This record gives sequence, structure tokens and C-alpha cells, in this order.
Amino acid sequence: MTAPEGDWRLIREERRSGPMQMALDEVAGETASEGGPATVRTYRWEPSCLTLGYGQDPDTVDWAACERAGVDVTRRRTGGGGIRHDSHGDVAYSIAVPADDVPGKLLDAYHLLCEPILDAFARLGIDADYVGEAVPELYHPACYLRELHPAHDVVAVGRKIAGNAQYRTRDAVVQHGSLSFSVDAEAHLDAFADPPVEPETFRERVVGMDELADVDREDAVTAVEASLAAWVEAGTGQEGAGSFDREGSWADAELERAHELVEERYRADDWVRSRPNDRE
Repeated sequence: MTAPEGDWRLIREERRSGPMQMALDEVAGETASEGGPATVRTYRWEPSCLTLGYGQDPDTVDWAACERAGVDVTRRRTGGGGIRHDSHGDVAYSIAVPADDVPGKLLDAYHLLCEPILDAFARLGIDADYVGEAVPELYHPACYLRELHPAHDVVAVGRKIAGNAQYRTRDAVVQHGSLSFSVDAEAHLDAFADPPVEPETFRERVVGMDELADVDREDAVTAVEASLAAWVEAGTGQEGAGSFDREGSWADAELERAHELVEERYRADDWVRSRPNDRE
């Protein structure tokens, strides 16, 4: 279990809005592409947030229900369907690394960057692995109810417990993912416009860590951060292989850039509510 060599930082869990978290993922990719450190981080959605896949139709969202529930809505740079990230029930992570440091084949890159995620489940005593074969979709607009794919969907007891997605620029790869700590099926489905799926069906597809292990959310976050750190240290432990800041932080310029991206993109209606062909 080894990260690519180079300079790395771990940014421990921060509570921020969904638009800001998506902007910081993008900024981390820019930093890695410009010769700064690669980043591993965990983060928490505050408040809860529905993220739309890059190509998702905004008409699949129940905008009024999200507003009533105080749920942010933003859009990811990655594809797939929408995910309602519960502030308590979702543990998020991301990895931003120079593109030349990871395999060019998508499947190989996923398997490299998901190594610490599988290790985190093992640390919690949860037997989780990639789904062995594709599982048919139940509802296309919802990421958790789409076809389960062996490349990037992680299951435990036959139910999805983590999803991961990547996007690439010329010089960087950004992978982010959601690990289900606790599942609120009703709240998740309420974010969508007329989903043809009952909460019980959702619970049959998705499982939370709290159903499988006697752990609290802090335990889960600690396990993910420890796995990310061990993965990086395995790649930087040799002399000359790079450095690792276990208590990393954002530079002021990075935070300024992230705030700009929030206003330009991640909280802007003409980007979040747009259709792919109408988006710059």
C-alpha cells in the first residue's frame, strides 16, 4: 500500500459548506499541478449538501425540498448522479496528485488511490471490497442507486458503503469519495424529484458503518486519516522520496482562490442549475 513519491500534506477534517469543499478539491488539484504538495484530506459537509454529477439534469432535484431542509446544492467536477451528503452520516475524503504520478489507465488509478480507503474499513473491522460484478441500477439520477461498478464502488455485506470518482486535468488527478457512516434513506430520497424508490429499497442497497461496527463517527474519521497517512508514509519513507506534513493546512492564496471558485462556479445558479451543453 504505497502512495506515489513526492511532497504530500494531510489536511484533517474541516467543516465547510459543500460549495467550498468542491472548490478546495479543485484548488488542491491546481496546487499539485503547479509543483506544490499533493494533498490527502478528509472533510465534513456543513450544512448537509446535495452534490450533482457534472452532467446531471437539474430537473431531477427537488429544489424546494432541499431549501426547506436547509440542504445546500452544488455540482461536482466528477460525473455520476446526485449524492445527499449528510453532515453526520457522510465521511468525505479527497486525494489530489500530479497526473504523471498515477497510472494512466482509469481502473489502475482507482485501485491505487482507493488503497487507503479499503484499509480504513479494515481498521474499523469492516469487511469491504470492490463489488465483484455489476449490479443493475434502480434510479439513474441518484449515485447510490446507479449500477454498481467493480472499478470504484465499494460494498460491505453486499451493500454499497463507499463511492469514489475522479477527474483529470492535463497535470493533475483529483479523486474524491463518500464513505457512508450512517444512512438516512428518507432524507436522501427527499432531495430528488419524485424518485420511484422507497426508503426500504434504498436501505437494501446502501449500508452505513454504524450498522456493521461498534464505532462512532470520530472513530471512522480517525481511521480514514490514519490510513491516508500510512499510505503516504509508505511512499515517502525512503530517503529522498519526498516529504509529508501530517498537520497540513491551506495557504492563504489557496483559500482566496477557493472563495473565488465558490462565487464563480460552485454556488452560482448559472453553473449549478445548468445543463452540460449550456455550461462554460
